[in-house]
Amino acid sequence: MKLISMRLAALLLAVAVMAWAQSSKNDDRIYDEVRLKLTGDVSVNGGAIEVDVKDGAVVLKGRVRTEKARLKAEKLAHKVKGVKSVNNQLKVDTNAP
Repeated sequence: MKLISMRLAALLLAVAVMAWAQSSKNDDRIYDEVRLKLTGDVSVNGGAIEVDVKDGAVVLKGRVRTEKARLKAEKLAHKVKGVKSVNNQLKVDTNAP
């Protein structure tokens, strides 16, 4: 019985590690794709935007020049496959890069 419990615990641990690794890999892909979309859009000019991703939830931080750019950045992030939510913390600053 003790051996079965140890094997079950080891199996559960292995499944948890694999799930964590897959989640981390997916977050890395989402990060890369969001960054590409933001930097590739001339109206957003997203090179200075910080992007954080945790379990498919994206957080955008930094400054953009217009409200239109702020909203466009959020829309672009939402379009990436696997994004569950976008927390848009971007600030409008006409002096932004």
